[in-house]
Amino acid sequence: MSRPKLWTRDFLGISLSSFFLFLPFYILMITLPIYTINDLGGNKAEVGLIVTLFLIAAVVIRPFTGKLLDVYGKREMLYFSLILYLVATILYLVTYNFTLLLILRAVHGIGFGIATIALGTIVADILPQERRGEGMGYYALFMNLAMVVGPFLGLTIIQFTTFKILFIITSFFSLFALIAAMVPKLPKKAPQSYQIPATKKGFKLDDLIERKVLGVTIMAGILSFSYASVLSFLSIYAIEINMEKTASLFFVAYAALLILSRPFSGRAFDQYGENFILYPSIVIYGIGVLLLSQTTNPVTFLLAGGLIGVGYGTIGPAIQTIAINNVEPRRRGVATATFFTFFDSGIGVGSFVLGIVAGYTGLSKLYLYTSIFIFISIGLYYLLHGKKQKEDKQKIKREQKNPLQKEVSP
Repeated sequence: MSRPKLWTRDFLGISLSSFFLFLPFYILMITLPIYTINDLGGNKAEVGLIVTLFLIAAVVIRPFTGKLLDVYGKREMLYFSLILYLVATILYLVTYNFTLLLILRAVHGIGFGIATIALGTIVADILPQERRGEGMGYYALFMNLAMVVGPFLGLTIIQFTTFKILFIITSFFSLFALIAAMVPKLPKKAPQSYQIPATKKGFKLDDLIERKVLGVTIMAGILSFSYASVLSFLSIYAIEINMEKTASLFFVAYAALLILSRPFSGRAFDQYGENFILYPSIVIYGIGVLLLSQTTNPVTFLLAGGLIGVGYGTIGPAIQTIAINNVEPRRRGVATATFFTFFDSGIGVGSFVLGIVAGYTGLSKLYLYTSIFIFISIGLYYLLHGKKQKEDKQKIKREQKNPLQKEVSP
């Protein structure tokens, strides 16, 4: 029996839209710290604040986004959010002080928050069930590529031109995200089976948070908290250890090893389950951050990037797929929103808290302590989700072996 088709026009359009949405995000994430310190006279704590405020805005809007998608339509909310994102990107051209930058970051974060939920929910609807783990992995790969191309472009652009040129280029990328989102033939209204019943109109706790996936999404927040140290401070750390010329290649190494591992990790997830992928991914991620803390030359610096890519780059799509697979189709928007709420909360809080910590410890020790935190989180994953997944898998095996003697919960 042939496998369902994965690379459809709809899937490719949504994936490209995601790529061009995340490309300005990562360009600005890696360059705004330099802009804040050099052009606006800020400090490391303020660098953390511009990252945190963006993500706080995204986190605040995301719990409401799942319900908004059902009420107003996924296509309509996607277009609205991408237009808002485009306008915010253009406004960086006329933002010349720190206060205005903070306001703009909040507006930008709202557009980003809605768009990521809309895209993630739509792609889950598009993908066939039996290839969802693999498909979500490839979808996430477009975001990972943006994570690579973004910092590389950003650091290269500011090395040879100005921040004004940088903001113009990011505006065009935001426009491309909107254009790509118009390629798929998306319905104006969700299928009836996906819609929330009329008796449940209005916002309730279940409209904001999907309780079934709390354990695994909390784990996503814990790990993204640690990743904030890489995302927010890598460019500054590279300057401190005299590797600014190598910094733009860090995420190239990140993507290169991630791309090589993606076909294996996506199919292994579908075939063997989440624990088979997540335990080694967390370990590899921790080793990468530990190596980053001790790096003394470009080779170990880039190797750290590659290990972090294989480890952390696999964790995000795996956890998002777990969240989607554990809910009904009409709850995918809320499940996706729950995942991103914790995921971005971790990065936002991490950027601010770790920025303060870095002021006392220095970035090298910060990465050392972060790696220890990551290794400890393996036990947290076991408690929050890994143990349950293992028990569920063993139960399924017993039922398959003895189909007439299925276990009955007490």
